[in-house]
Amino acid sequence: AAFPFRANFGASFLSSSAGEKGPSLVDLDLNTLFRAPQGAQSGSGGEMGEMGEAQSYDVIVIGGGSGGLACAKRCAKHGKKVTLLDFVKPSPPGTTWGLGGTCVNVGCIPKKLMHYGALLGESAGDARSLGWTKFGAGEGGAHDWDTLVTSVQNYVRSINFGYRTELRDQKVEYKNEFGVFLNEHTVECTNKRGEKRTITGDHIIFAPGGRPRYLGVPGDKELCITSDDIFSLQKSPGKTLVVGASYIALECAGFLTGFGYETYVMSRSIFLRGFDQEVAEHIGNYMERHGTKMIKRCVPVKFERVEADEEQPENVGRIRCTYKNLDFGFETSECFDTVLLAVGRDACTANVGLEATGIQMNEKTGKVLVDAYDKCVGTDKIYAIGDAVDTRQELTPVAIKSGERLADRLFGGKPELKMDYNEVPTTVFTPIEYACVGMSEELATETHGAENLEVYHSYLKPLEWKTNHEFHDMKKGIEHREDNQCFFKLIALKTEEERAVGLHYVGPNAGEVMQGFALAMKLGAKKADFDDTVGIHPTVAEEFTTLKVTKSSGQDPTKRGC
Repeated sequence: AAFPFRANFGASFLSSSAGEKGPSLVDLDLNTLFRAPQGAQSGSGGEMGEMGEAQSYDVIVIGGGSGGLACAKRCAKHGKKVTLLDFVKPSPPGTTWGLGGTCVNVGCIPKKLMHYGALLGESAGDARSLGWTKFGAGEGGAHDWDTLVTSVQNYVRSINFGYRTELRDQKVEYKNEFGVFLNEHTVECTNKRGEKRTITGDHIIFAPGGRPRYLGVPGDKELCITSDDIFSLQKSPGKTLVVGASYIALECAGFLTGFGYETYVMSRSIFLRGFDQEVAEHIGNYMERHGTKMIKRCVPVKFERVEADEEQPENVGRIRCTYKNLDFGFETSECFDTVLLAVGRDACTANVGLEATGIQMNEKTGKVLVDAYDKCVGTDKIYAIGDAVDTRQELTPVAIKSGERLADRLFGGKPELKMDYNEVPTTVFTPIEYACVGMSEELATETHGAENLEVYHSYLKPLEWKTNHEFHDMKKGIEHREDNQCFFKLIALKTEEERAVGLHYVGPNAGEVMQGFALAMKLGAKKADFDDTVGIHPTVAEEFTTLKVTKSSGQDPTKRGC
């Protein structure tokens, strides 16, 4: 199937090693390129590869994402000879990208820009209420998908170039090659032309990241896209089905709805599994009221390209999704211009020769097991960081800090400088944003017992929203800026002088609000510390300094006034 992806995006990837020319990646025998080695090969130096004698390094970093880049640069700063291998296998539709990993190319950065673009459109009513007489689609404005993608991808490519320049300046040898372990110290490298060479390293840092999962139903890889593809999609997505209930699913559905596309979310079970479920339900309901259509308790069965449809000729060329209702067992179908799968991610640990090293895996998750110092269980000199590590948060700042601290432990004279994976803040960039640090209410209850918790909560409407009285849906009486949609929750542990064990916020600029409070949480802040802090007025963040209503009191937590 042909997918309309921007051609120069792939060209940027193929030219990432300056001056190299040759066949494109799709011309290669991928079975050969990504094969697992037939067995470990012995030797630590002087081995010969097809591209010459093996080179030896102090550190080999496999993976050029956030964690791998951070670790490689820090190791080089400590005076070590470092090489970094990064290679992107194309997505089923053929999308590739440059140096920087998921976050920069197909994750946090393009997602945040598209989210921000959608918010700008949503704020048009705010602008009109404050005197801007011609602003937004209601005054003849329109959104242009092509401009959006061009701007986003131009910025992404500038980061790719910046990373390559930075590695060169810091004397990290970057190679656009796919690395496969031959043993604990030896890696076979294959470039895009299929040429191979062998290198050895005293230490190897494994940071391959992860890729989106497919459903394994007929037509999924042939007709559907994932987050690997949406940010470089050349043709506007049109009527879109997003399959999944994860933060990636809701974020993508949110900005597509914001741009004016008819958008559906098909979920098998709960939204935002692992997050606070009171918040998850609040976000799901908000999105549904504001235009995203929810198909709950259903799963796709197959995808087909519509070749003919006499009753609805507009469906010709679209993708027909046949799906099953899990509660009642019946099947039905609907046609879409685009189907985006967001049903989880898999670590890139297959076909990279891990069996030749002794590295132990969690067979259920497909991720690498490490100790408290990020050393791979079963090895002596191989370490792992980032999304491919079992039980670690799949977050860019976690990978970066893990990589830097690993380098400092190995070469910076700080052997006990471990990464603390507790109280890690994060943000979900749904149309109404959500940020949190610490435990969800469910986890806090499971860990400490409901009788030992005091939960403070509050709702309000931001000042910036209060002059906008436009309706999103006049028939249903749904205002564009509804009352009491911002939500605050502080979970306090009564047995430790009401130490805050969970902090949750839903509303504008959620990440900016939560970042500072994350420091307080890290330092063990108690409810009294929040009460002693003077708020900045008028802001939404100051609400955390004035929380009074508890769930146990049964009082109304909603607000009026400023």
